Amino acid sequence: MADVATIGVLQHRAALEAQVLNEQLNHALNSRIVIEQAKGIIAERESLNMEQAFSTLRNHARYHNLRLVDVASDVIDGTLAASALDRTAKTS
Repeated sequence: MADVATIGVLQHRAALEAQVLNEQLNHALNSRIVIEQAKGIIAERESLNMEQAFSTLRNHARYHNLRLVDVASDVIDGTLAASALDRTAKTS
């Protein structure tokens, strides 16, 4: 009986871990989609290539201590203009 209970507990734990991993991967994919959309907007509006657009997005997030996906969301919804992004990393 103890063996059956142990197997049940282990299966439940494995199912929970799989669910958590699935949620993390889904969140990462959604974040990546938002970042890619923002890169496209920045590249088009600022006449940059995709690498420069990503650097601009990343530098702004780093300089202002924000999450990259949050800055990308702000660019997409228009609360942060592409022209307002910091183009180069600033040193203090």
